[in-house]
Amino acid sequence: MRRVVFITQQVDPGHPALAATVPKIRALAELVDEVVVLADGAVEGVLPANCQVRTFRSRTKVGRGARFELALTGELPRLRGGAVVAHMCPIYAVLAAPLVRPLGVPLVLWFTHWKTSRLLRAAERVSSAVVSVDRRSFPLDSGKVHAIGHGIDLSEFPCVAATDRDALRLLALGRYSRAKGLVTMVRALTEVPSARLDVHGPALSTDEHAHRDELERLVGELGLRARVTLSDAVPRARVPELLAATDALVNNMRAGAPDKVVYEAAASCVPVLASNPVFDTLLEPEQRFAREDPAELAERIRSLAALGPEDRVEIGRRLRERVQQSHSVESWARGVLEAAGLA
Repeated sequence: MRRVVFITQQVDPGHPALAATVPKIRALAELVDEVVVLADGAVEGVLPANCQVRTFRSRTKVGRGARFELALTGELPRLRGGAVVAHMCPIYAVLAAPLVRPLGVPLVLWFTHWKTSRLLRAAERVSSAVVSVDRRSFPLDSGKVHAIGHGIDLSEFPCVAATDRDALRLLALGRYSRAKGLVTMVRALTEVPSARLDVHGPALSTDEHAHRDELERLVGELGLRARVTLSDAVPRARVPELLAATDALVNNMRAGAPDKVVYEAAASCVPVLASNPVFDTLLEPEQRFAREDPAELAERIRSLAALGPEDRVEIGRRLRERVQQSHSVESWARGVLEAAGLA
């Protein structure tokens, strides 16, 4: 019997940042006999019948750690021939390793971000395998890394039709983090009078609130209030709606962290302009730009605006095909099991 213990923060299809975890768990459940999910919190009734959920929520860090280890210990007798997957949080791998590695149970860490830490280094050492979107999306040099793509549920993102508008409508989604490179996007708009930019995202820290205020001032100083809108985050369920109303997604996240929304836009047949080198296998050269170069981004926007709806449809069709081939939630689940030796 193939069983996977999947450790994550939240199981919540409505969560603004972690909702995409749910279809990943569902995809794993399609390929194994049982998935036991250990989570800090969970919404009931959102996973298949062969999934069990154990929560380890506590008001204190010590309490969470104790409840986590108790929950995992309870699963050990049934884990022979199975695997443990730690989703994004390195601490889960560090805490799980002393319990599962002596038993010969594979421990797989999923991590995709530009930021390294001592905790991540420890997690890489104790894991039997690491899975990430791309080798470049894991910030440490490790022979354990398996590039398995980003797990996108294509059923959530139907292909949208291109429209012919007077002004090209651009969309940026994500936190108001300086790492998102939003200043470059705003400055690029000064060179393309026929384009507008809508930004949607949360500010989750003091610095992110300050950065949003800075962007508001910059938009005013550049005389762009009629063409640049800085808005709050939207529920995940509304993302397909936003993508359907846009002509292109713009993403300027710093190198090393391939934003999931790029693949979601591509799955929706929406053209993408992005700076991250990791997207070189998804996007054509004319869809990429230098991260700190507003002039080059402006040129990419003008080139896209010059295309007719039929040409943008063709770009979108190719993008969706690439997501389906290498970044679907089904291919992601297969990649996890292969890394764990359960394929």
